[in-house]
Amino acid sequence: MQIGDILKTLPHRYPFLMIDRIIEVDGDESAIGIKNVSFNEPIFQGHFPGEPVFPGVLIIEGMAQTAGAIAIAAGAAAGVDHIVYLLTVDKCKFRKPARPGDRIEYHIKKMRRRMTMGWYEARAIVDGVVIAEAEVGAMVSPSEK
Repeated sequence: MQIGDILKTLPHRYPFLMIDRIIEVDGDESAIGIKNVSFNEPIFQGHFPGEPVFPGVLIIEGMAQTAGAIAIAAGAAAGVDHIVYLLTVDKCKFRKPARPGDRIEYHIKKMRRRMTMGWYEARAIVDGVVIAEAEVGAMVSPSEK
């Protein structure tokens, strides 16, 4: 999925879209999303001056957006807009910070799906090293717009 496909699938927009591309998709079973961390992002004005660190909560958001994009793309009914809501974050661990210049890969694997809800195992990887991991749960719902 290129950025145009992601924008058609997710409601998120700059500055809160946390994925640039999804390079591998296997239905709603698994995916690898990409976030290119740039020093030009507004978050680095305050997090932290002189020691820029990409916030962990935004790493988790990138995981959730990648999982949500494949869940919506795999299950969206033709002609009906959907939105995904993050419901749970479990077993979250941060192992190493992400910094400007890093390319974060969000490796997402479906654990289970029941009707409109899905649970995904997620890992954030930079240069082959796991920097964060979590289990995220989400619900896909028809959009109210």
